[in-house]
Formats: sequence, structure tokens, C-alpha cells
Amino acid sequence: MRGIFLSLKKQEKIMNSLLYRFFLNPTQFLVGEDLDSYPKKDEADKKICEISGVDVLFFPPVDAMYSFDEVSLVAPSVRGFVLEGASRPGHFNGMLTVVHKLLNIVHPTNAYFGRKDAQQLNLISLMVKQLFMDVNIIGLDTVREKDGLAMSSRNVYLSSNERKESLKISQSLRTATTLVIQGELEVAVILEKMRKVLEPLEIFYVEILNRDFEVLKKVEIKNTVILVEVKVGTTRLLDNIYL
Repeated sequence: MRGIFLSLKKQEKIMNSLLYRFFLNPTQFLVGEDLDSYPKKDEADKKICEISGVDVLFFPPVDAMYSFDEVSLVAPSVRGFVLEGASRPGHFNGMLTVVHKLLNIVHPTNAYFGRKDAQQLNLISLMVKQLFMDVNIIGLDTVREKDGLAMSSRNVYLSSNERKESLKISQSLRTATTLVIQGELEVAVILEKMRKVLEPLEIFYVEILNRDFEVLKKVEIKNTVILVEVKVGTTRLLDNIYL
């Protein structure tokens, strides 16, 4: 969880302000993952916030967010144990915990999360609903590079050849979209063709689900999300498209 835009409530001291929070959350990184090497561009991020008209920057140290005697974590629903949750067990516990803490600290009217992390967005929305939290969760469309690769901090890990290989991710999603436009709705057929596009990348998952993350046999227009996670070299990358 690197950064979240939030808009503050009118009754707060800062009226109608835009706040940006960025915090590299250690509890959502598993043992052996890239917490220590994760790309950190604090000064560049601060400059982007300034240019974007952010009024307040919330930039807490780890010991302000977590105490040594931390007693509980927010557990995901069953939806958090598939896909990313299966390949990174415990990841969503840490993510939901820090988002819950942030929203309780700031009490924003709106919180904005990218749709690139579709499962994350779904779980946050579910947490807010189930815990009766007074905040609107708003998904933002995935921002892409000119070549179609979804923007991600981890893209800097890619070599030039790996960067070319990574374009198979967005190509597979375009293939799926084209098939649906042409009338192909059978999930098994679409997944088979997507996997061929992704070869020889290591695939963690390629799935077509409804927007409640339930299994589909046929694509349901306006109720479907197609998700991909692969490893390119040593880098895990994910992407998706909503249909």
C-alpha cells in the first residue's frame, strides 16, 4: 500500500481539501519479498503531490502506525484467500489493517484506489461495508504506459528484454476483449487463448470472475473482471480489465 488520495470532510479544520497518504506498509510484505528493495521515491512523490494541488501530505513513520505489542490484524473475507491471497498468504491481512488504520485516523469523505489492484479494491470496499465505516470507496481506472503496460512501482525492476515480454500481459487482456466483442463468452475458450498469448511467462493465475469474485462459466457484460498475475524474470506483475 504505497499511496491513497483522500478528500476530507467539510467539518474538518481543512475545508474540502485533498490529502495524499503514502506509507510503505511492512505488514503486507511476506518473508523474502522485496520490502527492503521496493522502489522508494519520497521526494519525487512529494513533488508530484505539490504539482497536483495536494493540501496535506500524511507521511507517517512505521512506529507511528504499528506498536511493538500490536494485538490484531484485520482478516479478509473468503475472497481474500484466492488469487493474490493464495499466492501471497497474509498479504491482504496487512493491507486491510493499514487501510483500516488510515481511514480511522483521517476520517475522509472519499478514498480513491486504483482498479489495477482489483482484488484489493474489492476487499477494501467489502471491509468498509461490513464494518459500517463512514467513507466512500472510489475506484480509479488503471493508468498505463504508452506501450500498454500498467503503471507499477515494480516496473523499474524489468530489464529491457523483460519489459518487452511484460507487454504480453496487456496483449492477453486485449485478446480477451476482442473475443468478447466478437461474441465469444465461454470463459474456458477465452482463458485458453489468453494463456497462449502469455507463453512462456510463469503464470500465477489467469481468471475470469464476476465482480464479486465468483466463478463464471460465461462472461457477463458489465459484471465481469478478467485478472492476470505473472512473473516476468523475478518480478510479479498483475493487471486486469473490467467488462
